[in-house]
Amino acid sequence: MEWYINLVDEYPLISAAVQFAILGTIGEYLSKKLSRSLPKFQLKMLLSKMAIWAFLGVAIKFAFIGFEGFVEALVREGLLPGIFKQDELANAFARSFSMNLQFGPFLILIHRFLDNLVAWNWSWKRIGSALMTLLWFWTPAHTLTFLLPRSYQIGLAAIWSLVLGIILAYFSTGKSTTATK
Repeated sequence: MEWYINLVDEYPLISAAVQFAILGTIGEYLSKKLSRSLPKFQLKMLLSKMAIWAFLGVAIKFAFIGFEGFVEALVREGLLPGIFKQDELANAFARSFSMNLQFGPFLILIHRFLDNLVAWNWSWKRIGSALMTLLWFWTPAHTLTFLLPRSYQIGLAAIWSLVLGIILAYFSTGKSTTATK
């Protein structure tokens, strides 16, 4: 694992882009495959999806660092109690909650916009459900993520993207199966 830490520490933006390009795309693919909505394979579409996920990975890396400082500044200015700096779990939760409350909606909207752009299909269906994942999935997931050393955070966040794809596919197929019975 030392090679991974060295790579992530030396090339934080490139490694964030690569990890999300691979794991985010795999998560999206699995989600579509499991929910039986996988379109016919097109290399151009695959590369476009990987580019979107790479862009999102870099944006997420910036947000992770920025919201670390955001919470520290709120504590320093007395806008949050000192426990949010002293207690590791409280700090991780404050970072996750504030990031998902402020940056999360932007990320979901820009992700959908970019997906629509490359597919040339302007659909905003289920955007409300996507935004709700910030509460039930991303806030707890990133709370756990922020308990790890910085070198592992982006890798775990990319894995969470893959996990969410599988969870959403499961619920998507479960609902469609129940509706047809």
